[in-house]
Amino acid sequence: MQNTIIAVDIAKNVFEVAISRRTGIVSERHRLSRRRFLPFLAKFKPTTVLLEACGTAHYWGRQLQDLGHLPVLLPAHNTRRYVLRNKTDQADAKALLEAHRNKEIKPVPIKSIEQQALMALHRLRSGWMSVRTARLNAIRGHLRELGYTIPLGARLVVPRLWELLEDAENSIPQFLRPALADAGREVRELEQRILDVEGHLRTLSRQSPLITRLRTVPGVGLLTATALVAFVGNVHRFSSGRRFSCYLGLTPREYSSGQRRRLGRISKQGDVYLRTLLIHGARAVLNAAKRIGNPDRLRTWALSLEARTGHNRTAVALANKMARIVWAVWRGECEYQSTPAEA
Repeated sequence: MQNTIIAVDIAKNVFEVAISRRTGIVSERHRLSRRRFLPFLAKFKPTTVLLEACGTAHYWGRQLQDLGHLPVLLPAHNTRRYVLRNKTDQADAKALLEAHRNKEIKPVPIKSIEQQALMALHRLRSGWMSVRTARLNAIRGHLRELGYTIPLGARLVVPRLWELLEDAENSIPQFLRPALADAGREVRELEQRILDVEGHLRTLSRQSPLITRLRTVPGVGLLTATALVAFVGNVHRFSSGRRFSCYLGLTPREYSSGQRRRLGRISKQGDVYLRTLLIHGARAVLNAAKRIGNPDRLRTWALSLEARTGHNRTAVALANKMARIVWAVWRGECEYQSTPAEA
């Protein structure tokens, strides 16, 4: 039983289980309901259980740990390559067994309940931000069709809307006014929800020394620091700052052959949300560096790079460097200390 490996293709209600007692061969197959899944695995001695890192995988991983098993979460985009022909639940379970044999595929660490709750706060805030932007754009567009333009700036939309609705003499039809008022109130409600989430994140940051240390890095604020803690978890699994930057998708793709080496655009692997926060933070650092009288070594490097390559490429390069600094601060359990620029 020590050589037994169990692969599970999880779903909402039905779980496909493949049991392998010899490498590359499926000895047993079972199709279980959600209710029968854990009691079935409780009959086995502690063994390795393979799961695909998808929805609910972290929850089931924690449940399997409580049963004494060793859950291994494999990245979905890597296991998909081992599906030989048609995609079925049985083929997906067999693909997990084949992917597990490739030691180049790194498993996904199981997230704690606290990490997933912190991630949920960020996902909810991001969703509300998207809805708010859509409502603001809709209000702008509808008013523009009626001949009323609003200057740039999200904070100007709702006040201008109230002014137009209070004016009974303008050309806005009466039957449209209640709907526009509802849209304005929805924007204000969304903004309050966003402020509440940021308040919760701010409270959590005061209780975490790690988040406080990460916020000392230039360009890393409340959102970026808490998102890093939630999404990354244990930074010690990265042996270097470059590997951490690769995980975030901030290093260039390589197209090399023979003696010719070509470096292309960034790989954009990993989580889009984290990479977006880091690049926005890098833009803020770059813009602030132009207003500082004596910028430090990091900002001086960024300004010189911007003069050669432009603002956008410099922002991505600076985000790459920021990610490596975050790795060093996180692993070293120390605060960031700026280095004065060389004369």
